[in-house]
Amino acid sequence: MTTTTDAHGVPPAVSTVDNATSAPATPRRRAPAFPTRTVTLGTIGSLLILVSALGAGAILAEDPLIGRGPLSWIRYGHGRILATLVLYTGFALVVWAWVLLGRHVLAGRVGARPVLIAAACWTIPMLFSPPVFSRDAYLYIAYGTLPLHGYDPYSVGPGILDVDPVVDNVDSFWQATPAPYGPLFILLAKGVISITGTNMIGGVILMKLGLVVGVALMVWAMPGLVRHLGGKLPVALWLAVAGPMTVVHLVGGPHNDILMVGLLAVGTVMVLDRRHVLGLVVVTLAVAVKATAAVALPFLVWVWAGHLESTRWRNFARACACSVGIFVVTFAAATVVSGVNLGWISALDAPTAIVNWLSIPTGAGEILHGLVGIFADLPKVWFVTAVRIIGGALMLWILVRQWWLARDGGPDAIRRAAIALFAFAVLSPATLPWYLAWGFVIAAALRWERRQLAVLVTFAVFLVLTYTPAGDDLLYDWLFMAIAAGVSILAGLSLLRRDPLNLFPHHEPLLPGGPSVER
Repeated sequence: MTTTTDAHGVPPAVSTVDNATSAPATPRRRAPAFPTRTVTLGTIGSLLILVSALGAGAILAEDPLIGRGPLSWIRYGHGRILATLVLYTGFALVVWAWVLLGRHVLAGRVGARPVLIAAACWTIPMLFSPPVFSRDAYLYIAYGTLPLHGYDPYSVGPGILDVDPVVDNVDSFWQATPAPYGPLFILLAKGVISITGTNMIGGVILMKLGLVVGVALMVWAMPGLVRHLGGKLPVALWLAVAGPMTVVHLVGGPHNDILMVGLLAVGTVMVLDRRHVLGLVVVTLAVAVKATAAVALPFLVWVWAGHLESTRWRNFARACACSVGIFVVTFAAATVVSGVNLGWISALDAPTAIVNWLSIPTGAGEILHGLVGIFADLPKVWFVTAVRIIGGALMLWILVRQWWLARDGGPDAIRRAAIALFAFAVLSPATLPWYLAWGFVIAAALRWERRQLAVLVTFAVFLVLTYTPAGDDLLYDWLFMAIAAGVSILAGLSLLRRDPLNLFPHHEPLLPGGPSVER
């Protein structure tokens, strides 16, 4: 007897219904299989991104690898256009493989281990590619270079440096902007530059290797998050670890948000597991990477209080006092070890200089300005600033309300912390695509309905496409945004149907049946 496989190298689900002439058979549960062809497809896509990024990615101003050699043609004119097309093709293959893997996960054909192997195969090439869809890696290198040359990264911007390979690759928008990141990240950046010096290629690769620790932390934390929050581990890993937002944006970018959310996930699990002190220490380290993680701290206080045996407010007072003490000591230690000061707090408003419609208040202000502009010529900044103030008030209300509703502690407090992080991302004065990962990593461990997962796929793909492979903003290229939205919706629908465009009407939905993912 032979076993057939589907188009992606995975055996079909075992039928539990025999034909009318056969005797009833006892259903056998087939062990989860390995989707070889799906993993290979995504790996090919990732390798295409690696190669084509040499011409279409966020390349160096003076590239010692290609320079003016025989391959330099891929950086200019038709060569760069070809490289860009190849890069988008690679990205499409990664997304296609991710969606196929999601089908296997939802159908119960693969477990957590194949998802992790797929994520590793797709991520490793990203570690060695030039930055894609972002130029932040060069800014990180500059911020690590400042203290090594005697400058306070919280007082001056990279433009003050007299180090050509470093300054030349920092976007002009950030040349005069002090670092808005915490002391632990400055320590990491200093460590990278102390090893690589002005070798920008080595600096980017080593920076990625340092930040990818955040992915390992997410993998470690996800089983515990799933256990507490009620999700399913293969689904959570597929969403948070194998998705294009992590593989292409957070690692390929790279962005220090991945280290922050990894530490936040680990600390959250520890607090849920009643290892309160160690958990609060780890979450404080997340704040020492990027201040956004502080949004989750008040929710963790409720979790700790819920584990104590006294009246609610006495428990809260004890948990709050201990949490504040742990935070102060840990953060002070991180600051001293990093050799910096608290000047980064005054630099936290640096992202507000970014104006794009991914921030709901900013987008609403721009729309309002456009409507009023029909009748009067007024500065756009008036409208954007006014609506940002309103958005800030709304954000504060949501955060306080979610915190108050979380007062019973437990997993519900963590779910509400994820909501608060989402609200903080989209209602802040500035929103960048990878900011949505702040709450998403924790939310991935929740129980999701299939249609909700399709929506998440749509947004995950679209958010990557809002920037060019070279790291330039595409949000106001409306034709491209329309195409990106269409492709993203198609990816979401493809999670649930083999033929979302109904080109072959005889195809049935891939995942009929129950409304939610069974645990």
